[in-house]
Amino acid sequence: MNSYVDKFNNAIKNTFFQKLPQNEREFIEEQAFKFKFSNQEIKQIINIARDLGMWDEKRIAVIFPDHTQRKVVFTRLVKAYEEIRNKPNSYDNFTLKNIPQEQKFTFKVAEKQGFGLGLCPVASEKTRCCNLLTLDAVESCGFDCSYCSIQSFYNQNTITFDSTFKDKLLNLDLDKNKTYHIGTGQASDSLMFGNREGVLESLFIFARNNPNVILEFKTKSDNIKYLLENDVPKNILCTWSLNTPTIIENEEHLTASLEKRINAARALADKGVKVGFHFHPIVEYVGYLDEYQKVYEELLVKFKPSEVALVSFGTLTFIKPVIKQLRGREFHTKITQIPHENASGKTSYPNSTKVEMFKHAYESFTAWQEGEEKVFFYLCMEEHEMWAKTFGYQYSTNNNFENAMLEAYCKKLGQNYLI
Repeated sequence: MNSYVDKFNNAIKNTFFQKLPQNEREFIEEQAFKFKFSNQEIKQIINIARDLGMWDEKRIAVIFPDHTQRKVVFTRLVKAYEEIRNKPNSYDNFTLKNIPQEQKFTFKVAEKQGFGLGLCPVASEKTRCCNLLTLDAVESCGFDCSYCSIQSFYNQNTITFDSTFKDKLLNLDLDKNKTYHIGTGQASDSLMFGNREGVLESLFIFARNNPNVILEFKTKSDNIKYLLENDVPKNILCTWSLNTPTIIENEEHLTASLEKRINAARALADKGVKVGFHFHPIVEYVGYLDEYQKVYEELLVKFKPSEVALVSFGTLTFIKPVIKQLRGREFHTKITQIPHENASGKTSYPNSTKVEMFKHAYESFTAWQEGEEKVFFYLCMEEHEMWAKTFGYQYSTNNNFENAMLEAYCKKLGQNYLI
């Protein structure tokens, strides 16, 4: 008996066992001693229990099989878990847990060591990538989206501003005979902090000094005060990450509502600023296509294609550290409750689901895909073949994709494309 006590105690080390409710810890320990589960089986059972609680689904004691043989019990348990994970998600009876009602974080100003343009953190030859360059104006985000990977890299409660950001921008050496596409919304939200520490003022100066740069502000906020009160350089794009009310309310915590995001985009478009929209991630759940359709239709009604530079589509993709990070949180989310299939070294939906969501999205915007003022559409972080299956065409290389994007943006902004 003592030998299995040691085995069990070793198995639960570096797991989420202690984060489980006491009744579930007792239940797992009781079943482990009864069936003499292996080390790996215990770890997997703990993850199953953790996921079920996080998803607000039936708990492990409810789905645990009634059988006397260890292998049969474990196999049936995994099967029951997979059935729950693979069924279409529903938010009908989903309850939020431990979600902050207001933004609470501390601001830090410090000199950042090193500075320059980085590659998009998810860039890969395995997926069709636009070769976006990134500029980390701020590190960490004050929003609390369930699926966000930023929390895996930065302290979520501390927002860091680079004290020498303005000077470094002024000294950034760029080729004046080349068009650059630079985004500031990778390590944080581009607009939620406004012009705090002079970030937007510095970026406006940078955009004016470098007319060959297309500078993209990507946001889930409606904080456009600074942009409304100042002249916005013509080479700045303001883009909004949009989602359905169901996903915003249940998974995109502390962000602006869909209505507020769209109204903010409308206000800047009225001022002459070119806008764009990112549907990333599109999330599958019961009735999701109909709800996304309503959002697509609202954009078609409220914006002219001449006002919109881009629309992108993407979906949930995970790496193991992010899944582990999510399991460590004391909250409810259905974001990881998807059929995890290999997606170029990560996990994501099956291709059949992606084809359904992306094809539906693209075809919903047919009115914006023709004519002189047509909008540029693209898939983000998807394998090459997915384009042909959903858009009806694909780019042979990342450079071809980048060239097509930059040429379309420059045309929309009224500037020359410098290859």
